Amino acid sequence: MQNEEGQNMDLYIPRKCSATNRLITSKDHASVQINVGHLDELGRYTGTFSTFALCGFVRAQGEADSALDRLWQKKKAEVRQQ
Repeated sequence: MQNEEGQNMDLYIPRKCSATNRLITSKDHASVQINVGHLDELGRYTGTFSTFALCGFVRAQGEADSALDRLWQKKKAEVRQQ
């Protein structure tokens, strides 16, 4: 499909699992997308958040908690460097 400027545009961009980089298909009804809010030094919400998507495979294996913790620790280190 092309937009008004004549550039090719995709209609659908599939999500990828943040933990395994697997594509999350339309039939994966066990997948979730979680927004984790950023806090300042006083524990107040800053209005920004990070989005993580987990596929049903990770959740079925019981690895969702550890994967989310690992992803958030990595993201928190990146946010602090900025």
